[in-house]
Amino acid sequence: MRKRFLPILLLSALSIVAGIAHAEKADRNKPMNIEADTLRHDELKQTSVFTGRVVMTKGTIVLRGARLDVRQDPDGYQHGTVTAEPGQRAFFRQKRDSLPGQPDEFVEGEGEVIEYDGRADNVRFIRRAELRRYRGSVLNDEITGAVIVYNNLTDVFTVDGQKAPAKGSETAQAGGGRVRAVLAPKEAASAATAPAPSGPAPVLRPSTTLGGPSQ
Repeated sequence: MRKRFLPILLLSALSIVAGIAHAEKADRNKPMNIEADTLRHDELKQTSVFTGRVVMTKGTIVLRGARLDVRQDPDGYQHGTVTAEPGQRAFFRQKRDSLPGQPDEFVEGEGEVIEYDGRADNVRFIRRAELRRYRGSVLNDEITGAVIVYNNLTDVFTVDGQKAPAKGSETAQAGGGRVRAVLAPKEAASAATAPAPSGPAPVLRPSTTLGGPSQ
């Protein structure tokens, strides 16, 4: 229990340290746009299977992989599972809401399988999972583990370095079953926020002699 609780604490702290921006909340209500080589749709079951160089966009969300299974629940929420080619990893990217005047922030992730849950509004990366946070083009944070869950609503990341998705799976545990994280420090406050001097600035008067006015 202790081994599993520590990663959750670590990544909850990460969401606070780097939480000056939030995931694009409007993405949840945007339609899915999907490109693929083939499509099989079942109207009765409300399921679709896309195969071959699949690219899904939903607002600022981008998902790429070899196969995408999409279903819509009775309440209209969309759910997608992206699977990569053997030996490869599927890809996820989403823009985060940035403060005015700040560079754009993005979250990127990879895994052999990526699950998107439209109802809970979270993304789950399974096997050889990796999550990266960029500020502009600069990599700020990087996390790896067996399973990573990114919640868009709460901006909380949880990582499990121990869980094996399938007993005896050859790709179950990469990196020895340990969570690894590289976290960049927060930027120091800018000089513009330094306190103003308590008194008025001194007034300088011109002098006609090198040594200044006579006493």
